[in-house]
Amino acid sequence: MSSLLSDGDLAHEAEVVWLENVGDLDYVRQALDKTTRRRNKPRYARDGRMVGYTELADSAPADPDSGLYRRRVFFLLPHDRDNDPDGLYQEGAPGEAIDPRTIRPRRAGQKTWRSQRGPASMTAPAAPTS
Repeated sequence: MSSLLSDGDLAHEAEVVWLENVGDLDYVRQALDKTTRRRNKPRYARDGRMVGYTELADSAPADPDSGLYRRRVFFLLPHDRDNDPDGLYQEGAPGEAIDPRTIRPRRAGQKTWRSQRGPASMTAPAAPTS
């Protein structure tokens, strides 16, 4: 599913559950996955690792066609910056990358300078001098 989410896609979220401390992560990837349950840890079938997920309110409806629930999953792949700081994402980030400090239930995470530029560029560029 698309990783470019709007707050409307997340209207039934009740809680964000982190499986590890995300305070030192510049970014996490987010995606909407279809799951059989509103709560508890969903199955994970990607490379890398799941670092968090959302739980849904009891009133969250299932998809009428599939009977599944759409829940956000936060994850990192083996070639992401936390595992490979000198690799592909030393600067820049994948399209679905968001700053984990901006994630809240019912709110799509945001891209920040830190999530998009990386630790090598933690400060904003200086204003040009004349």
